[in-house]
Formats: sequence, C-alpha cells, structure tokens
Amino acid sequence: PAPQGELPDGAAAVSVIGFFDRGWSCNPNGTAYVQEDTAFTFTEAGELSCRIANALLDSGLSSDAKVAVLSPNDPLAWICVLGIWRAGLTWIPANPASPTGETTQLLSGFDAEVVIFHAGLDGAVRQLQDGLTDVRHWIRFGPEDAALAGTGGAAGLAGPAAPGTTAFDQWIAAQPPTRPAVNASPEDVVSLAPTGGTTGLPKGVMNTNRSLSAFVTHLMMAAHYGSEDAVVNLAAAPMTHTAGLLSLAATARGGTVVVLPKASPHAVLDAIEKYTVTDLFLPPTVIYRLLEVLKEQPRDLSSLHYLIYGAAPMSVEKLRQALTAIGPVMMELYGQMEAPASVAFLRPDEHFVAGEIAPDSRLSSCGRPYPLVEVEIRDDDGRALPAGVPGEICVRGDLVMKGYYKNPEQTAQTLREGWLHTGDIGVFDDEGYLHLTDRRRDLIISGGFNVYPSEVEQVIWGHPAVRDCAVVGAPHPDWGEAVTAVVELNEGCTLTEAEVIALCKQELGSIRAPKAVHLVPALPRSVNGKVLKKNIRETFWRNEKSKI
Repeated sequence: PAPQGELPDGAAAVSVIGFFDRGWSCNPNGTAYVQEDTAFTFTEAGELSCRIANALLDSGLSSDAKVAVLSPNDPLAWICVLGIWRAGLTWIPANPASPTGETTQLLSGFDAEVVIFHAGLDGAVRQLQDGLTDVRHWIRFGPEDAALAGTGGAAGLAGPAAPGTTAFDQWIAAQPPTRPAVNASPEDVVSLAPTGGTTGLPKGVMNTNRSLSAFVTHLMMAAHYGSEDAVVNLAAAPMTHTAGLLSLAATARGGTVVVLPKASPHAVLDAIEKYTVTDLFLPPTVIYRLLEVLKEQPRDLSSLHYLIYGAAPMSVEKLRQALTAIGPVMMELYGQMEAPASVAFLRPDEHFVAGEIAPDSRLSSCGRPYPLVEVEIRDDDGRALPAGVPGEICVRGDLVMKGYYKNPEQTAQTLREGWLHTGDIGVFDDEGYLHLTDRRRDLIISGGFNVYPSEVEQVIWGHPAVRDCAVVGAPHPDWGEAVTAVVELNEGCTLTEAEVIALCKQELGSIRAPKAVHLVPALPRSVNGKVLKKNIRETFWRNEKSKI
C-alpha cells in the first residue's frame, strides 16, 4: 500500500507509537501481523493495543512505571509493547532465552511493576515470582485468548497457570478499544533495555520517544520503497532486540510483519518464499548458516529488497558470498543500544562499485552516518581526529539515549559534553565511510604493539572451513598478552592450529598472527546471538587472576 494519509485523531507525532498509527490510518483493513494461522489487521491490532493501554492505566500505575513483556516472538506480545507505549509507560524487553536468575536481576534492577508473559513460560514465571515480590501484576496470555486475536490465538502451550496471575482476556475484558488521552513528550523514556552484556554486567539504557523515532526515521530513509511496493517485513531475530524496532518501519508504511518464533535457516527461507518477504534483519551468524543451506538447496529470494545485517562484525568473505548467493540486497547497520542500531548504514548499492562487488576496503566499513546524528572520531583528550586516524567513535544527536537507569556515574562517564562516547574504536576513510576497528576494551597489547582483534578475525573468517571465530588476548609472561584465536568450524570441515597461524602470518605478519588457536564445537553466544568475548577472555585469565 502507498504510504499516504495523515495520522489518525489522537495519534501523537512525538511518540514512537505514531509509526504504527500511520500504518493504521493508511491501511486499516490490511494485515499488520501474521504468524502461522494467527493474523491481525491494523484495526484489530490497533484496537487491541488501546485496550491494553487502558488496562495498564486502570492499574493505578505511575506515569513512569515499567512494564516487562516476557515472550518468544509472537504478534500478541508485540502488540502489548504497542499498548505500553500508547499508555505512555516504559517497556522492559525481557528475553525468554535468558537464564531465570538473569531475568530476575534485570526486572528487579529495572523496577518492573507489571510483567506480561506468554503462557508457555509458566514454569519460568513461577521461579521469577519468588525473587520479584515488588511486581504488582502478572498478566498471562495464551491460546485461551484466541477470540481476542481476530483470527487466532498466541502460539505456545498454556499448561497450568502460575499462581497469582491474571488471564489476559479477563484483564482487558472491560476496556474500550479507544485511544487513551496521554500527553506524550519526545523526552519520555519508552524503553529500558539492557546493554548486550558481551563485555560486562548489563546496564539499563533509557531510550526515549525521540531516540527511537530517530532510529525508525533513519531506517526508513535508508530502506527506500516506491509508493506501489507492498512491504513485508520478516521478524525472525528476537523482537525483544533489534527486530522488533525494525518492524516499526514496515508498519509505518502500512506493510505486514511476518513473525517467526525462531530464526532457523530453513524457516527463514521458507517464510521468504511463502510471504514474498521484502526485508528482514539477521545477525551474521544466522546469515552464515543461510549460506550453508543455499549451497545445497537454492531458493527463490527474488522478493527481497533488503537483508539487513548488524549487531556483530561480519566476515567480508562471507559477505561476498551473500552478495552472490542472495543478491544485491545486503544492508549493514551500525549502532549500539545507547544509539539504537542506526548510527551509520551501508546501503545495498554501496556494496558495489562500477557494477562489481566493492573491494574489501568498502565492504569492511559500516557505511556513512545519517542526518539525525553527528559522528566524530576523537582522541583520548576529546579532540576530533581527521580521516585516516583511528580513535573513539563519538556520537551526538536525536538518536542518543537519555542515560543509564539509576547509574549517574556511568551516565556521566559515557555522555560527556553532549557526546556519547561509544567505547568503539573507528576511523573515517577519505570517502566518508566509517570503519569499526574494535571495542576499546578488546584491544590486545602484545609486547608493546597494538593488535586489533577484528583484523585477525577477518583473515580467519576468510578460510572456507571456518564458520565463526573470536580473537582475544590471553596472559603471557613476557608480552603481557598473546593473540589467541578460538575457532568454530563448519560441519564436516577440518583445520589445524598450524594452518590458521600460517594463514594469519601470511596476511598480517608475525606480530598480529595468533600465538595459539583453539578449535571448539561452538562459540559462547548471548541470547541475541552475539559472541561473548568476555566469557572467552575470562577462561584464559581466570588462572592468572588466582596467582595475584
């Protein structure tokens, strides 16, 4: 449908919920969300989000209350997020794949007052309730709510309900499907999300209507569609993370969001063909598995306009393979929770130069920054550096978070003089493309030489036997740190430590080549698919610390 029409009465242009309401206005009878046999039109989803918002407002919550949604990917769970925003409250994304102890710590530390959860998680909720005595309401949705879902219910098995919970249908039964009168401000905190946790304990990132709206606006600018294009977004990665926010760009255009419970390669490829998907987001690890499947069984991916990748560095060699096997649809996004996922974009056309796949120097970049954000490379004294000189990536503008929840010291350290200090080391090239060198804390100092792990990882990733890898510094009595690679191989492939070291010496020289290589069945990853370098690093430093 054409992205035409005004915002409906009562929609707040300063609120992130306005992106859904725009689609509701221009395509009220179109399908907004679908998962297997469950589907919601824009009107069904919009009215349900209003009933959720009214139920929240009737619960006696303060205007700054936090509401967690604990569910696998599910349309009704995401509509609950829309209801939270419509009520002017703060959403806490909680990933059901996280250990119960981590979720308890998260919801307690973020002062959750309401938890809306999937019926299939009753067992986990019983454990959570013991440690979350300050939660005032536990709202349980499941297949018994099918009548409220338009054409079907939420996925999952209900099982015996956890004690002290309220059924979703009972909770909203008396609520009207009309927009509540809520005065939204651009500076209202609408998301309280944990940082990735790949380098330390998660902090609570406070994103606002302004910062999330900047994110969606950047995405809509980067991913162009004509007025006659039917937009179909596939939410395969966790909607508690980037995939949920990315779906807002599709609904703003009146398009459809297809929701997958899990991003398994075969399910992703099946959904692309079945629903003629036009765009989706996947982390690099899932794309690598897609490429393995496509080698054995080519699929019709001609409907794709954009396959967005990010959240972790991607192998340039595998990116080249994707451009050949999947098509000229790859689009990188770079950001972090503190500046949500859209500091810079490398658009599909920028992956090519003069009709050929671009050189590695372009493909290894994060793209160029977008208008609602300023980016500078700065030295340790805060001075801006010219192109070609690496330093810390610093960001300011509408995209930047408000701060860390209940953590003024960390906020003051990260937000200085109006600039977000990302902790990422990067450099601009002469064409204005931003290159992410590494996380500052990942830098390896070996024998007085600086070694950036990402340079070594790119070389190892290029070997056809390698599925994924991580390079860290391990303790060394003479050099301080030794470059160490941990490598996960493709199924059925073999590779020796000596071969990896020889390859790196050939490409990078002896100083940056790994001094040791460990072959493992699988790298440790977070629930969002990021490789947990801190866990890998700690395995090498644990014995060293015991000597201190």
